[in-house]
Order: sequence, then C-alpha cells, then structure tokens
Amino acid sequence: VTVQIFPTIDQFEYDGCDNCEAYLQMKGNREMVYECTSSSFDGVIAMMSPEDSWVAKWQRIGNFKPGVYAVTVTGRLPPGVVRELKSRGVIYRSRDTAVKT
Repeated sequence: VTVQIFPTIDQFEYDGCDNCEAYLQMKGNREMVYECTSSSFDGVIAMMSPEDSWVAKWQRIGNFKPGVYAVTVTGRLPPGVVRELKSRGVIYRSRDTAVKT
C-alpha cells in the first residue's frame, strides 16, 4: 500500500497550489509547476491546526492550509519568480539547505 502525501505534478497543474495560487499561478501551467516544485526533500510535517501548532510557527507555515509539508527542499524558485513575489510584497524563504548564500 502506498500513501500519497504531496500533490503530483498533474494535481498542481489541475488544481494549482492551495497556499500560493494567487502568486504562482500554477493551475493550467505545467511549465510553472516544473519551475516552482521539487520532488527532492527531507522530513515532513503533518499539520492539522496551523493556528495552534508550534511546529507551524517554527517553520513559518502557520498561515498555510492544513496538510503535509516538507521540512527542507532541494531547489530554489527561479530569480524572476522571486522578484515577482517580492514586487507583490511576498517574502520568499527558501527551504533549500543544500547551498547557503
């Protein structure tokens, strides 16, 4: 038996991102899904009550929807996407621990 805990590429393309669709607009855009997601990660957090979770606060995901999240991710958003987020007042905090800058 396998249990899927993260959305697939097809699900991101079909449904978009529960937390960031307004900013990343992945729904219907497979290229953006490939640019903004990674299948390489370490550790998971299962979060049911973001507002009550000290782990959610520690990981800075207290405003996210309930779900399962990676602790660290290999990969970063493209610079153009980061600039666009910044111009919209969104602070991007990379979860990539492979390379420190």
